[in-house]
Amino acid sequence: MTVEDLPRWSLDEMAARVAADIADGAVVNLGIGMPTKVADHLLDGREIVLHTENGLLGMGPAPNDGDEDRDLINAGKQPVTLVPGASFFHHADAFAMMRGGHLDVCVLGAFQVSMHGDLANWHTGEPDAIPAVGGAMDLAIGARDTWVMMPLLTREGERKLVPVCDYPLTAPNSVSRVYTDRAVFDITAGGLLVRERVEGLGADDLAHLVGDVVLEEPA
Repeated sequence: MTVEDLPRWSLDEMAARVAADIADGAVVNLGIGMPTKVADHLLDGREIVLHTENGLLGMGPAPNDGDEDRDLINAGKQPVTLVPGASFFHHADAFAMMRGGHLDVCVLGAFQVSMHGDLANWHTGEPDAIPAVGGAMDLAIGARDTWVMMPLLTREGERKLVPVCDYPLTAPNSVSRVYTDRAVFDITAGGLLVRERVEGLGADDLAHLVGDVVLEEPA
């Protein structure tokens, strides 16, 4: 069986898995890329306030095709909707919220995450790569919990969960949980604690996928 034959979660299933762990009453920032999908899967009955660093509290899910308002966008310039009670403000105030510890959770994408929770998501180090740090440094350090949502492997099959990051760091020791298409991990002092594996993926298969990273399976 090849890596491609092993079971995995779809993007929507990953987003729903992240959304299920967001507590009622949380103020949350969803990073550019895959994490924006989480807004479409927030659970009914939970009051979750979405923050975006371009100056909005109370962001809703993506609009239906044809209902986009180009004046309503997130930090990734994607059209969004508003929920009742939404508010607008200067982006300096949005960053003050991030830096001041007012966010409960941020969900970011990443190029790499180390087994110690180091985050690398702004630059691959390639000479022709365009660096794009945005507000990631402020979010990773300022939020009470930093979660990462990313594929376990790159398109080329390289591991994104690594013992030590090769790419320039966004923030050291900042990530507490990683959601991938194969499993969900908590960062612990002893390594990565497997919270959940996709159905049909065995512990040995997962250990092979992550390689040299130290894994702890739940008792």
